Amino acid sequence: MRIYLPSSLAELADPDGLSPRVVHAVTPALRAALPDEDEEGLEFSAQLLAADDSLERLADAPPRRVVVAADVPEDAVAPLADDDAVPSAVQLVTAVAWDDVACAHVDEPGAAAEVTAALAGDDDAAERLVERDLLWYDVSELAALARQA
Repeated sequence: MRIYLPSSLAELADPDGLSPRVVHAVTPALRAALPDEDEEGLEFSAQLLAADDSLERLADAPPRRVVVAADVPEDAVAPLADDDAVPSAVQLVTAVAWDDVACAHVDEPGAAAEVTAALAGDDDAAERLVERDLLWYDVSELAALARQA
């Protein structure tokens, strides 16, 4: 199962991988919420929702949203008990090793001002972030990205 982990540049340096957290995936609830979307559209929606959640992980990290895409067994995730959660949200119950990571999606450095403003509560900046595409990075490039933290 492909999952999208909200993350930060600093977390890309952790040699142990990524810890359990709320992540996003194409779930039955997401399929029901977006019945006209194809598989690619559903994956993109899950990635965007993870990008939104990545803002919460940036307290002591450079202001760039990071979403790590990984492939894990289905038993590595569990449903959330939170009825208010977005339909793609699931609980990752095991750590994700770097060998399971497919790629990362990261804001370009020029997005830092909008990320900072969104973190400060600027709703207009948050809306502008929704329109920004995240840049794709191969797993072999993640160590270099981590050094930017």
